[in-house]
Amino acid sequence: MPLPPEELCSFTIRGVEVKVVLSDITKLEVDAIVNPANSLMIMGGGVAGAIKRAGGSEIEEEARRYAPVPVGRAIATSAGKLRAKYVIHAPTMERPAQRIGRENVYLATKAALEKAIELGVESVAIPGMGTGVGGVPYDVAATEMIKAISEALAHRGKLRKVMLVAIDTELAQAFCRALEHVAR
Repeated sequence: MPLPPEELCSFTIRGVEVKVVLSDITKLEVDAIVNPANSLMIMGGGVAGAIKRAGGSEIEEEARRYAPVPVGRAIATSAGKLRAKYVIHAPTMERPAQRIGRENVYLATKAALEKAIELGVESVAIPGMGTGVGGVPYDVAATEMIKAISEALAHRGKLRKVMLVAIDTELAQAFCRALEHVAR
């Protein structure tokens, strides 16, 4: 039995609960999880690799049919063996293992939320976009992600819960600081 996610902070933005949790994104029970993808939809390492290992290679096979997907767009696939219904693939970079800037984090996060709203989901889990091989510092990524989430939630549809999923306490704290700034 997986451990429940550890919640570090929670805020409401435009009527949507935004929670920061310390957890493994592949174990969460949400309608959709976000994959910070590359445009080619190759799911090699990082969060993408974890999603592929936990959910099955059929997720990557389905995603590859849409490639190339530009940064600023997102596609949805089935979630294989994951508890989620969908995996939303939002490219943060064009090629695997590419360094990126803050604008890519913003564009990918906004595209992911817009896709979640379009799908009509009630809950979505988003990892630190661009914080792995993309090389974007946690505080910078968190600020851009919260800005994109806040803007996308202007048209929230059925969305009721956004979980920001951190792999370590440092990222979770960056998410909480960025949320506190917006909540003021």
